[in-house]
Amino acid sequence: MSELTSTLLTDLALIALLGISIVPLGNYMAKVFQSEKVGWLEKRFYSSIGINARASQSWKGYATSLLSFSGISILFLYGILRLQQYLPWAQGFKGMTPALAWNTAISFVTNTNWQNYSGESTLGFFSQMAGLAVQNFASAAAGIVVAIALVRAFNARNGEAIGNFWVHMYRAIIKILLPISFLGSLVLMLNGAIQNFSATRTIYTLVGGLQHIPGGPVASQEAIKELGTNGGGFFNANSAHPFENPSGFTNLLEIFLLLVIPFALPWAMGKMINNKKQGLAILGAMVGIFLASTAATTALELHHSGTALHVAGSGMEGKETRFGVGASALFATATTSTSTGAIDSAHE
Repeated sequence: MSELTSTLLTDLALIALLGISIVPLGNYMAKVFQSEKVGWLEKRFYSSIGINARASQSWKGYATSLLSFSGISILFLYGILRLQQYLPWAQGFKGMTPALAWNTAISFVTNTNWQNYSGESTLGFFSQMAGLAVQNFASAAAGIVVAIALVRAFNARNGEAIGNFWVHMYRAIIKILLPISFLGSLVLMLNGAIQNFSATRTIYTLVGGLQHIPGGPVASQEAIKELGTNGGGFFNANSAHPFENPSGFTNLLEIFLLLVIPFALPWAMGKMINNKKQGLAILGAMVGIFLASTAATTALELHHSGTALHVAGSGMEGKETRFGVGASALFATATTSTSTGAIDSAHE
């Protein structure tokens, strides 16, 4: 199969997956954030933190809650990273330096997820799970609920309240991000992504050298990394690492996870304001920009000059052979369009 044919099939598969997912997910998200029903577990959670689930907030109260939650999250994550050596599953790693811990905490809480360290040689399993993965959920949910608050504000003139930040956060995490991430983690595990608490193993290679093979709870973090448009990888090589992204199929799945919520949100908006045309207009603009960017990036990445590259059919420098040029360009477009930052290749 030629690289161009493979690229087209991958692009069409992604379009099909998104096409069958956007409407039901958008409808579900609208229902989640508009529902007046409060389940038993949900009610107990609100009670434990002293929140009245039926009390709406003003925009100032909503903003104050968001900033307070984010500020506490930064301090919490900073503490985990600094005190790592005293926490479970530290894997023998010391705590981060103050500057690096502060940089990382702010980066992950703000959904920036810029990493100034190598994950497999810096962080233990507890820091990855209780620190970074938790913020992958929380920061993604914070972004979603701000969008939902804005949508509800459009209806404020019709008497609908903006809602409650804590209720929206709970529902974004528990009812949307967590179940989809759980299914994504299972599929990744079934297709080769690792999920264990195995310490780094040292093995002898076929040529007699030594190689250190790290383990860890990778699949569970990989799923929310992509779904929440976070981007910070378990390993330094990010989604180019075979333990995070083992095959062409998992690569397609991760691209799908990157895009499914962003593309479903405009449909949810149209549903919530009872004006599907508005939602479709935004969705159409997003799709147009994404398709144009994908076409341009793919064309540039497939362009190759020189005898060797013509014989090979593509320029594979910086690309993983299990993905190819086209799927790498598609991943790059998806991760950049959603401001995620995850990568599966280097580019020309």
